[in-house]
Amino acid sequence: MYRHLLIIILLTGFAFSAMAQKPQTDTIRNKKDSLNMKRDSATSKRFVPKVTKEDKKYHPDSLHDPHKAVVRSLMIPGWGQLYNNQWWKVPIIYAGLGLLVDVVIFNQRQYGPLLIVARYYERGQTPGTADPQYALYMAYFNAGIPAQTVYDEVNGYIRNRDLGILGFMAAWGIQAVDAYIDAKFKHSYTMDTDFSFNIQPTIINQQAFAMQGFNGPIIPGLKLTFVLK
Repeated sequence: MYRHLLIIILLTGFAFSAMAQKPQTDTIRNKKDSLNMKRDSATSKRFVPKVTKEDKKYHPDSLHDPHKAVVRSLMIPGWGQLYNNQWWKVPIIYAGLGLLVDVVIFNQRQYGPLLIVARYYERGQTPGTADPQYALYMAYFNAGIPAQTVYDEVNGYIRNRDLGILGFMAAWGIQAVDAYIDAKFKHSYTMDTDFSFNIQPTIINQQAFAMQGFNGPIIPGLKLTFVLK
């Protein structure tokens, strides 16, 4: 009987040990699932939000007429600038034109009387005391100034007067062109603030200055970058 009881106890112990050695399928399955999830996350594409760049919108002023601006400036200096709402240019225009007018008037006033004196020199005559140019003639004559010097002064006044007239005409035309260009920009293009620039230090290639005798190890410089948005 004891022998049978011992056999039953041994069989029961073997049964429990076998149950204890049963593989843990749940743990293995969980590990496989976690590995599959990692593989899926590695192979899947990263989500990147799509940024849509807004196209630049132009809002030109089609009612702003460049032809009208240039015609007004040709008629009256500065009128085209007022039409373009650039009133600050008007004082500059009239200051330049005024200086050129003064140049013309001054040289013309000096040219006329001196030309009469030069003609008296040419004829070898002395003007009468009642002549308006008598004092000027006597001043040149008493100073011993030769006739050629008088003619050179006359030619100098003539040249300066003509240059003043040409400068006046050029300034008038330039301000008309300026009015046309500004009006054209307002008519066809957008004058917005989508513009920036950046200044940063840089090193200039020494080969550019090799032919000029610059032997420094480095050449510092500034890099200016313009950005149009």
